[in-house]
Amino acid sequence: MLEHIKNSPRLKWTLIALLSIISIFILFYFSVYLGVFGKIPSTQDLKDLKQNQATQVLSVDEELIGKYYIFDRQPVNANQLPKHLIDALIATEDVRFYEHNGIDSRSLLRVFFKSLMLQNKSSGGGSTLTLQLAKNLYGRKDYGYFGIVVNKLQESIIASRLEEIYDKEEILTLYLNTVPFSDNTFGIESASMKFFNKHTSQLSLTESAVLVGMLKASHSYNPRIFPERSRLRRDVVLEQMEKYGFLEKAKMLEAKQTDIELNYQYYSHDRGLAPYFREQLRKDISGILDTLKNANGESFNIYKDGLVIYTTLDKKMQEYAEAAVNEHMAALQKDHEESYGNRAPWNTNKDAILDAVKRTSAYKKLNKQGLSDNEILVELDKNSREMDLFNYGKEELVKASTLDSIKYYLKFLNAGFLAVEPSTGAVKAWVGGVDFENFKYDHVSQSKRQVGSTFKPIVYTAALENGIPPCSYFSIREVTYQGGWTPSNSGSFGDDPDMSYNMKTALSNSINTIAVKVLMETGISKVVSQAQKMGITSKLPQVPSIALGTAEIGLNEMAMAYTGFANKGRSSAPYYITRIEDAKGNLLAEFKPRTQSKPAYSETTREVMIEMMKATINEGTATKIRSTYGLQNDIAGKTGTTQSNKDGWFVGLTPELLTVTWVGSDDHRLGFRNTRIGQGANSALPIFAIFLQKLNNDAKFNAITSARFGSPSSAVVSLMDCEASKKDGFFDKLFGNSDQRKQNKRENKKEKKGLFNKIFGKKDKN
Repeated sequence: MLEHIKNSPRLKWTLIALLSIISIFILFYFSVYLGVFGKIPSTQDLKDLKQNQATQVLSVDEELIGKYYIFDRQPVNANQLPKHLIDALIATEDVRFYEHNGIDSRSLLRVFFKSLMLQNKSSGGGSTLTLQLAKNLYGRKDYGYFGIVVNKLQESIIASRLEEIYDKEEILTLYLNTVPFSDNTFGIESASMKFFNKHTSQLSLTESAVLVGMLKASHSYNPRIFPERSRLRRDVVLEQMEKYGFLEKAKMLEAKQTDIELNYQYYSHDRGLAPYFREQLRKDISGILDTLKNANGESFNIYKDGLVIYTTLDKKMQEYAEAAVNEHMAALQKDHEESYGNRAPWNTNKDAILDAVKRTSAYKKLNKQGLSDNEILVELDKNSREMDLFNYGKEELVKASTLDSIKYYLKFLNAGFLAVEPSTGAVKAWVGGVDFENFKYDHVSQSKRQVGSTFKPIVYTAALENGIPPCSYFSIREVTYQGGWTPSNSGSFGDDPDMSYNMKTALSNSINTIAVKVLMETGISKVVSQAQKMGITSKLPQVPSIALGTAEIGLNEMAMAYTGFANKGRSSAPYYITRIEDAKGNLLAEFKPRTQSKPAYSETTREVMIEMMKATINEGTATKIRSTYGLQNDIAGKTGTTQSNKDGWFVGLTPELLTVTWVGSDDHRLGFRNTRIGQGANSALPIFAIFLQKLNNDAKFNAITSARFGSPSSAVVSLMDCEASKKDGFFDKLFGNSDQRKQNKRENKKEKKGLFNKIFGKKDKN
């Protein structure tokens, strides 16, 4: 044999070339093995595998409502993987999975010779699930000319080590927990929840086939984008299962006849359920995590560490709240635009338009170039292009300039909605605006607006606490206060200036002149003190107009102030995180309700106020609750409308749920055109009404919707036993407006006191 080789130069050189190639391959392999092209994870590294995991946000009933992630991944255990899912995977991706040790030698040689020697870049294929797992775990790097070969060899070494450490079931589980699916989704559980809104263990045969079919090309076979293409690929998976004996032919044919029915869930930061809530939660959790350390003394990462955040939010209630906001605001927006017609301020108010323009990055860029405001407006009105514009589910592709789009979004009204459990402050639903993708500003956590007449119950609570009986009568006559301010009434109240009304009638019908008189009779400082006791932390101006809600207060503060009316006078601060756990279920932090230890007012006052606010629903400004929406629940509440119809409010209180809604324009200059549209009973109340209708129709919430306020005590019934109104007496008519005389006397006394203090060098505490 050797003699034959010596006598045959051609054979000799062929053998030398072959040995050289083998030697080069061995040397090349060992260079990769030794880490010349980058460190390969050791056996210990692979034993300690830790992949980035998405942090999950769970509702009060432990339903998934959102996630924070860089890569959307949630791990599952082997016992959560349906058999038909495993069968589909093996039949399609690696039919010899249980026979090999993780490496297909023939495939590797083919890649080496075709890629390196023949420069065939399409020579891949034949990769095992274990090799794919290695790629999923550590990705691929660009090594230039030798790239694909280096990556394949690295993966083969990692695959060999994985097979030594883990059994086949564990490898399958690891693979399915790391494999990429469509829409930046990693792992079977995340894909199952995203595309079908169900856990992996609940997947049907056809749903499993759809997800496995995605693995060949996650974008091309995305069922959300390419449903027909995805269906064809699903059918291939089913055929592969039948071909390799995992599925009977009749069942395969039956499965191919079914349609793909997605239940797609958006877990992105901008879309999906409760986006405003999730964004506020993210801010809060990030601050909390700064104070916590893991076992290695490192800070936790909300995007990587697979934490589980348990919240008080009720998923179904949140869905109803968002639907109620969307349903009402779409109709209100239409009325709002039609009321202005061709004189819409979002097209004509130059100051409002310019201020909106100045908030854009386009303005800042042009401003740096030295352009004036007028020149910038001209530039932004050029070059119209196609763009999608928000319009309550009716988005259309329109041609518009940047300035057009700014004006377009300037016209939209916005809303805030918060529902809490009065006894604990647990937040059940949170809607910070009409569309988070286009309007990031959260009207629950960030906004403070004038609260209008929703402040009046605080005034009346203070009055009762300071000894003014509920059957006290106050004249409806107008009074001018210091500074020349003269509050007036809307509607029919005020037609007869000789009438006086008791406090129940005055509050339920939101009579402005009487609210201010009650405030003045009680004392402004005492009203402010009462508001603070009830949970108001915003600065309150000590002026008569505060009775009509001219103070700017946060929606969450108003919620806290009202909770005491259904909780024995003890206000509960809204809270929404109950606990935080790490990926292994270890408790990191726990949070409890923050309810006041002492009542802010007496039980008698509480009962009187409930009766007064029930009258608002039954016979006052909120009768629409009964007449238009047909709600028969036990409800107390208060409407609110601010000056010039800038803000509409409604607070709806039932024994088990408090709801606060606000509606208005983000720009104060672009308020409602008239009171008919802008009053709280029309702008904000319907959101509460639609929301409660949905709760009434869901048996899950029977305990909330059927709850009743307790009957008032006999003492309270006696205190409120009086006529709603009476005519002013003879002497009031004879000597003029007694209310005005009292106010003048009060102001003269204050002036004399100030003069006295000035003469004798004393400081005026007022």
